[in-house]
Amino acid sequence: MAEPNGSVEVGTALPPLSLPPLSRTTIGLYAAGSGDFVPLHIDQDFAREAGYPDVFMHGMLGMAYVARLVTGWAPQSQVREVAVRFVSITYPGEALTASGRVSAVDVDGVPGRVSLDLRLLNAEGSPKLRGRAVVDLTD
Repeated sequence: MAEPNGSVEVGTALPPLSLPPLSRTTIGLYAAGSGDFVPLHIDQDFAREAGYPDVFMHGMLGMAYVARLVTGWAPQSQVREVAVRFVSITYPGEALTASGRVSAVDVDGVPGRVSLDLRLLNAEGSPKLRGRAVVDLTD
């Protein structure tokens, strides 16, 4: 874990989390683990009949990636909030990178509580997810 040091300030970047290209296997494993078997995610014929070029990643898998970024930077016990907004669909073959940056310190007047702006982008820089997390660094 690349824990934050004592000099965390607005603009401090979290070490990025680079992921391999998304595979159908990863999507299928996520479906099995989450119990989310919506056909758009796992049935290529169904997805195409619905007007999509292929199956696509579950939005919550993208959220898991940014949560992994946060808990790679600070222990899970210090995470107080994670909220995301899904921006665009992610198809198999897309390589993703999760990134974050400190956007505020001493949030709600609590010393050591920071707010993070989170992003999940593909290799071309297209946003897939945007979010926010709140972390107490002193716990």
